[in-house]
Parts: sequence; C-alpha cells; structure tokens
Amino acid sequence: MIPAELPLFELQGVTKEFGVQPALSGLSARIRPGTIGLLGPNGAGKTTLIRLLMGLIPPSGGAVRVFGYDPSRNPLEVRERVGYMPEHDCLIPSMTGVGFVAFMGRLSGLPKETAIGRAHDVLQFVGIHEERYRKIGEYSVGMRQRVKLAQAIVHDPPLCFLDEPTAGLDPAGRAEMLHLLQVLSQLPHRSLVVSTHLLPDVEGLCDEILLLNAGRLLASGALAPLLAGHSAETVIRFKGDAERFTERLVAKGLLPRREGSTLRLTLPAEGERAVFEAAYESGTQVRSLGRSVGTVEELFLSLVNAPLQEAPP
Repeated sequence: MIPAELPLFELQGVTKEFGVQPALSGLSARIRPGTIGLLGPNGAGKTTLIRLLMGLIPPSGGAVRVFGYDPSRNPLEVRERVGYMPEHDCLIPSMTGVGFVAFMGRLSGLPKETAIGRAHDVLQFVGIHEERYRKIGEYSVGMRQRVKLAQAIVHDPPLCFLDEPTAGLDPAGRAEMLHLLQVLSQLPHRSLVVSTHLLPDVEGLCDEILLLNAGRLLASGALAPLLAGHSAETVIRFKGDAERFTERLVAKGLLPRREGSTLRLTLPAEGERAVFEAAYESGTQVRSLGRSVGTVEELFLSLVNAPLQEAPP
C-alpha cells in the first residue's frame, strides 16, 4: 500500500545519455498513484524511462524516486513492488503456461506453494484455462500476451509497467485485453503505467499521462484538464430559438456548428462577449459555455508537432 501523500514516482531533472546521444533530457514530473499513459513516437524515450524507473539502468543526471526509493541504489526494494509486461516476448517456449508464471512468481520472491497457487489464479483471471498446461510455444499471439500480463501481476505488485499490452492483437483480443486492464486499474492500491502508441487505449483507460518527444517531456498530469486545455473549440449549451441565436452569432462574425441543444465554435479573443450579446438579442438563455474536451490524438499531435520546449511546471 502506498501512503496517500507519497507520489507513485518522481523525476527531478532526469537525463540519460548513451555515449554522446541523449535519450532523456531534463525530465521533471511528480506522478500520483493511478493509471498513467506513457505516450510518444518511436524513439521518444519511453522504454528508457521505464528501465530507469525499474532500476535496470542508472540516470546520467537528476534524481528518480519510485515509492520514495532511488531505483539505482535500492533496486530490490523497487522491483519487489513492481511488475513488468515487456513489449517483446520474454517467454520460455518449452515451459507450460502455469509453470512459467509460477517460475516468475518465485523470482519475485514468492514461496513455491504460494507461487503455484497464484499462477493458477492469475491465469484464470486472464482467460487461460485448460491451456495453462500446454507449452507456451503452442500459444497464439493473444495467449502469449495474456501470459505476459499474468506473470507481471502474479506477485500482486502495487505498480505494473505495461509496454504495448495490446500489440499484435486483433480487435476482439484488443478489447479483451483492455477490459482486463480496466478491471486491474479499479483494484485498490493498484497502479498501472501503460506505454502505447494506440491513443484510444489511453483515452478510455488512463487518469494521467506522460507525453515524451525526442527525450523531452511535453506534458504530464491529469488527462481531463490537459484535453480541455488543448481543445480549440468552445461548447455553448443553451435554451431558446436555435436559428435566431445562430443568426445573431453569424452576424457577429462567428461560425457556430449546431449539435442538438449545443453549439460548437472557435472563439476569438474576447469572443465570449459577442456570444452573450447574441444571446440577449435573440432571447436565448446560455446555460453553459466552456472549452470542449478534445481527444488524446488531438493533444498528442498538437504537442508533438509543436517546436520542442520544456514542459511547464
């Protein structure tokens, strides 16, 4: 269990260089427990950041804390509290599903009998039933992804790193995997870091995001306000004659788009005054006016395509 006041992990000016090539540059963020989306194009530094957080590699500069521990100095304290589902296969084809997951449970510190019992439980949870006695080399792509998830959670860690968990899955398999992650995310004292390039997966699953590009942090924090802050449209909910209200808005140089009892439009500076003037002139009651909530894809593209800059504090 993570104390409420303790962040899930914290980055302070973190850099990582491989030779003369910087992989991460000055990352600073404080992430609360929850479900976090780790986003960025290929080469953005997502895998490097996960390795830093797990203590597999040390930072070149700055400070990393996971559950209050420095992963490079206290790797065992961190790793016993985390699970890891890698993007690429980490499986042993000659082992059975239950044998492999139990083996990974032993490596995580579970006693033998506990590891075997937990292996059966988590394989049941991910949907591997009688197939758990088959060799992994005979499994389909979807089954291998489920086994990778099972081994990541077998020791019941409070934090799981999931690297491209829906990679290679067909639409049905992707939906089933997302359902499993949704169930996991709702368990008490369980946090997930989901690294993915499939933006709709993040939108329906994550509470917060970290967006990287070229090793720099472009955005971090709660998803909902980030989406609202990067939406170009304003939504007006109103009661009254829609046609008259729309005519008065157009007469003031605005171009609204009607969707039922709401209007969407892009407001110029000080455009709100024109909206309320149009409402008064048309006898319309404005019930709410505010930025629309955009999509993760819109946020992603707007930040990645912008000139590189440090993320705001």
